[in-house]
Amino acid sequence: MTQSTMERPKVATRDGWLAARKELLAKEKQHTRAGDALAAERRNLPWVKVEEEYVFDTPRGKKKLADLFEGRSQLIVYHFMFAPEWEEGCPSCSILGDHIDGSVMHLANRDVTLIAVSRAPLAKIEEFKKRMGWRFKWASSFGSAFNWDYHVSFTKEEVEKKEMYYNFGRGAFPSEEGPGVSVFYKNANGEVFHTYSSYGRGVEPLMGVYSYMDLTPRGRHEEGLPFPMAWRRHHDKYEQDYYVDGPAASLLEQKAESAGGWCCGGETKG
Repeated sequence: MTQSTMERPKVATRDGWLAARKELLAKEKQHTRAGDALAAERRNLPWVKVEEEYVFDTPRGKKKLADLFEGRSQLIVYHFMFAPEWEEGCPSCSILGDHIDGSVMHLANRDVTLIAVSRAPLAKIEEFKKRMGWRFKWASSFGSAFNWDYHVSFTKEEVEKKEMYYNFGRGAFPSEEGPGVSVFYKNANGEVFHTYSSYGRGVEPLMGVYSYMDLTPRGRHEEGLPFPMAWRRHHDKYEQDYYVDGPAASLLEQKAESAGGWCCGGETKG
């Protein structure tokens, strides 16, 4: 559907638009309050003590799950889809990854550590992270049962049989890796507890790009696509390389150079 053929709602006067907008505002406020109540229920879920000794590869050596908190009491792990044999991370997870860097510092100052974890070996993670120009911390769970225990990795047999445990139920999933987010708490005694996990569309709130698209007349514009996110690309594979106009663009170019020569929308420099 192009802009010229998009079905358009009726055109109203400014007063007519204002009346309709106020009616919608009342529903938006109800939605916000319902979201607040749901968040409170989420915080009141029971916890499960983590007994397993998971070990992760990081640029600073081997670390246990308790070490990933980095002195804070709360840990958010984004389960980034990146299998050991893949040459790059999942494009959909990469859109979410594009949102992480700006959040890390704010969360750290609210007693929350945010980190990505994938099964891919650390060397592959570091290479892809450099290509994408990301700075957030990203650990490898390669050789660990972590991904399996938190139900974001599946065997080839499970994929072929279309029978795996994902999003708290058994069914089909088209990949050996699935997206998800898990939250942990560490008490003063160093004990770690699993407090929350979400999968599938449950990670959408972490993708601000969808929130922006939901504000627009065309919305997500995914009707007719093979699957909802068929439009997504790694940010260095889009045809358009638009960032911002004006002096800030030169700062982005400097960042690209310092990150090893990646260039969004262009070819990677040698």
